Amino acid sequence: MEEEPVAPDTATRRSKRTRAEVRQADFTRTDRIEDELEDEREESSDEFQQPRPKPKRNRPNEGASTSAAASRKADLSLTDVIKGDGKEIPEVVKRWVEHYERNQKSAMAELLTMLFEACGAKHSILEENIEETDVDDVVVALVNMAKRGEVEDYQSSKRGFKNFKENLVYFWDNLVSECQNGPLFDQSLFDRCLDYIIALSCTPPRSYRQIASLMGLQLVTSFINVAKILGPQRETTQRQLDAEKKKNIEGPRVESLTKRLSMTHEKITMLEEMMRKIFTGLFVHRYRDIDPDIRMSCIESLGVWSSGVRKISVLALQNLYEVDANVPSLNLFTQRFYRRMLELADDIDISVSVCAIGLVKQLLRHELVPDEELGSFYDLLIDDPPEVRRAIGALVHDHLIAQKFNNSQSHSTGSDSDSPEVHINRMLKILKEFSADPILSSYVIDDIWDYMGAMKDWKCIIRMLLADNPSAELDDVDATNLIRLFFSSVRKAVGERIVPTTDNRNPHHTKAQKEMFENSKRDITVAMMKTYPQLLRKFMPDKDKIAPLVGIIPHMNLELYSLKRQEQNFRAVLKLIREAFFKHGEKDNLRACVKAIKFCSSESQGELQDFAQNQIKDLEDDLVAKLKSAMKDVMNGGDEYSLLVNLKRLHELQLMHKVPLDSLYQDLVHILKSFRNIDDEVVSFLFLNMFVHVSWCLHSILSSETVSETSLSSLIGKRDALLEELDYFLSNSFQLHSDSRSKTQLAYWVCGILADTWCLFKRAKFSMTKLEILGYTPDVTVIEKYWRMCEQLLDVSEYTEETNADTVMFALAKLVATDTVAKEHLAPEVISHLGKYGASVTEIVKHLITVLKKKGDISNILLEALKKILHSLQVKAYQRYLAAISSGDDETSSKQFQECKSLAARLSGPYVGAARNKYKAEILNIVREGINFAFSEAPKQLSFLDGAMLPFVSKLPPSDILDIMKGVERRTENVKTDEDPSGWRAYHTFLDILREKYLKNEAAKDGNEGTTVRRRGRPRKQQTLQGKRLFDDQISSEDEDPISGSDQDVGAEDKEEDDELLIHSLRASSKLRSLRVSKSQTRTVDSNLAAEDLATPKTSGTNDFVSCLCRLRTRIRRPFMFHFTAIKLHFLDVGASS
Repeated sequence: MEEEPVAPDTATRRSKRTRAEVRQADFTRTDRIEDELEDEREESSDEFQQPRPKPKRNRPNEGASTSAAASRKADLSLTDVIKGDGKEIPEVVKRWVEHYERNQKSAMAELLTMLFEACGAKHSILEENIEETDVDDVVVALVNMAKRGEVEDYQSSKRGFKNFKENLVYFWDNLVSECQNGPLFDQSLFDRCLDYIIALSCTPPRSYRQIASLMGLQLVTSFINVAKILGPQRETTQRQLDAEKKKNIEGPRVESLTKRLSMTHEKITMLEEMMRKIFTGLFVHRYRDIDPDIRMSCIESLGVWSSGVRKISVLALQNLYEVDANVPSLNLFTQRFYRRMLELADDIDISVSVCAIGLVKQLLRHELVPDEELGSFYDLLIDDPPEVRRAIGALVHDHLIAQKFNNSQSHSTGSDSDSPEVHINRMLKILKEFSADPILSSYVIDDIWDYMGAMKDWKCIIRMLLADNPSAELDDVDATNLIRLFFSSVRKAVGERIVPTTDNRNPHHTKAQKEMFENSKRDITVAMMKTYPQLLRKFMPDKDKIAPLVGIIPHMNLELYSLKRQEQNFRAVLKLIREAFFKHGEKDNLRACVKAIKFCSSESQGELQDFAQNQIKDLEDDLVAKLKSAMKDVMNGGDEYSLLVNLKRLHELQLMHKVPLDSLYQDLVHILKSFRNIDDEVVSFLFLNMFVHVSWCLHSILSSETVSETSLSSLIGKRDALLEELDYFLSNSFQLHSDSRSKTQLAYWVCGILADTWCLFKRAKFSMTKLEILGYTPDVTVIEKYWRMCEQLLDVSEYTEETNADTVMFALAKLVATDTVAKEHLAPEVISHLGKYGASVTEIVKHLITVLKKKGDISNILLEALKKILHSLQVKAYQRYLAAISSGDDETSSKQFQECKSLAARLSGPYVGAARNKYKAEILNIVREGINFAFSEAPKQLSFLDGAMLPFVSKLPPSDILDIMKGVERRTENVKTDEDPSGWRAYHTFLDILREKYLKNEAAKDGNEGTTVRRRGRPRKQQTLQGKRLFDDQISSEDEDPISGSDQDVGAEDKEEDDELLIHSLRASSKLRSLRVSKSQTRTVDSNLAAEDLATPKTSGTNDFVSCLCRLRTRIRRPFMFHFTAIKLHFLDVGASS
């Protein structure tokens, strides 16, 4: 019986399965050529990749550098460690615990400071004030800091915040684990931390609640882990104590066990009390918080806490169902809950899923689950966690292939039903369900391979493939699936992966594993040695079967052909592979044939190696002859298909090694020049073959010790001919459409080939060398044509596949990052597309900005990009606006106006907390430019004020809001707004809302001043008071909302509040009268006054924009200086009628 998969002990969270992305890294697949050129180049052609690690030198200084690094680590604060990569957290926690054991107050002050800084507040407590400091006072001070905008918002960067959260959780988990034998139960350390965490989790600022909730929930999880360790210890101690008491002997042993049991029980009780404190003080309030992230964290933590219960329950049921005598009494229970047992197989906790699958196997063994209920259950065969897939694979093998749970087969052991052929036939029935997708078939094979010995019976598989008996012969689909199974099983046997994975690192194998793989290669070779030619002859005509069959050769031990005297079969195999190369034209088949012949020429021995190398030369000669014949047919007006297929064969062959094409290269150029109307796919492969040949010629020159003038001139001539034909394609540009697939695909190839050619022959690479003549720099006109074509491709890819936009943007970014093209020519255009065409394109642009920033100042580039964004958005949006107006679609206009407002709210959202003050200059610049745009065509564009600028203005302090109001009002002096009330309605609405916000902020400011004075005379609260009582009336408020420094719980204080509200109303009324402007005044529009009237910052817009974009590396999600132009796009769609 095969061993069942073991459920992992640790509770692991699952995520939805995502198929591993398989993307080409480049257009022309010249990665092998690039690797060979790498050693010869002075700098890489791709600066997005990390440089190769250099060998370490100066070993005597390693000790000094190590001590210096250790000293730097010791100087880091706890917050700095958490903000880092997290690798030093375990070591830092150990040092902190040692510090706490030496000096509790100092270590406690350090930990509380980290707790406050994790929430974003720069607040610290002196160690001498640890005992006297009141929790409520500290929390109120922290809330006041948040109100003043002195809090750092870690959530502005999603990736950075995610890493920060993970490290913070990791820190507290390590701290609890390290303290479980001491400080965890001293009733001082964690009790004080819990007081602050619970109090902060109930404050109005959202950032406080999020971080405090995160820490509190993790502490419960860590406490549960410690309790899981102490629980079995208590049970073991109790059993030992009971055994000793039965002996009726009182002595030190009983006393020691009693003391140990008491201490363990006391620890568990203290853990339960701390968990209860967090649950009642934090969880029961935060699981219904206004913030969805906080609610989600609470529910996710609840699932983690209960995963152990689910796992224990499932294991207990397994023990019950293992006893056959218990099954009849469990029939009613099974009928009621077996569907829930099936659902547990898809549990979020992997260990629970694996245990649930084992439970389902028990149910199947007793035939308690109908087979029709298992349909969705088998979908887990292609699930993402490998542990779940392996467990399902074991169940499928036992239930469907080996049929161990079938009573009719249970007594027929050793019969034909247990033969490998029967098992393989049953496996083929399963694979037939996935025959349309080879990747899914690979998943199923990978899941079942470890448990199905018939997959490793190579002779049985070969015998089934070569069967001549019509009754036993497989149908076409089964034969295809069996060959795929054969190929995948061979790869698994030699240690290769057969399913996509995000981890591209080569797996590490032990010596025993490597020996096992070599033995597998030997067994495969022995089984295939005589029958391989027969298999190739039988399935030669089938294009779906030849690629996996030929792909088996690289996994064989070719040395055995010589040892076993099977040279004739080896020669026959090579001849058949050569025949398959010219018989099929599909990429997979061609690539498999080329790889197999190349492997035979390098790995075979003696005469067989010479024969394989001669086969490659003969193949090259035959291919060149066929190409010349096909080109002659095209020149004579014949069909282009033969030329296309042979060009594909040449391309695949050139990707493996250099093919001598000196006599053929000019013929390829002649075809391009003489037949301009030739099929686009043919042109694509003509360009590809010319480019790859030029790359190999350059490699030969760089790797040669002596270079002749003839080879240099020949290479330059070939390069210039290639560039000339590519330039012809750029010059005769056309309008690309998403439905013109062939023409668009040709443009993609041209885009990639041009970028690679320019990078290979970059002038800076060859300057000041003997090969300086090879340097090349494209003209500005060519670069402009190249950008126009790339821009068309980006627009087309918006409606097709996102990966197409990736390839185009990668080519552009590579040209700019490697200085192949001057930054001023392409960088502004590339950066102007930030945020368009999907997330992956945005990532490429962000990395490019990071690379450019490291090389120097890019403010001019960013300003040019900003101008291009402004121009393109205005033109395109205004055209759509005119179309909407002409159609008279008021409902659409209103909807677009609401989208504009929501976009502005989203973009201004990150300006909260400390970001308000930190980026105040940028906010003011956005508002200034937006008001200028709104008044540039007043009153037509005044809706931009109400729809786009209000969210940004509301982030400013009252003094700036007042200056903005005055500046806007001065713009309308001597303007008769009453003549067009509907057109100027947005203007008046904008001013009214600004006045309301200004007065509200002023009133809140005055109110807070009053409450602060009154707070001084209020009696101090006891430290044991729950922190959630501090801010009951504002528990779900936003962090930017006005907050009160204390509660108003006494009747006298309520009366004072009423009086103060009356005073606030009077103040607001007086300020409102001072701010009103008579509507009867005549006004004139002067759009040039904005820059003078608004409260503009001292920092220039250029520096703000540069500093903003250069923070992309940390993924700070703040609106950039050009965000208001994105809102402008929505506004122009709506028009002034909205």
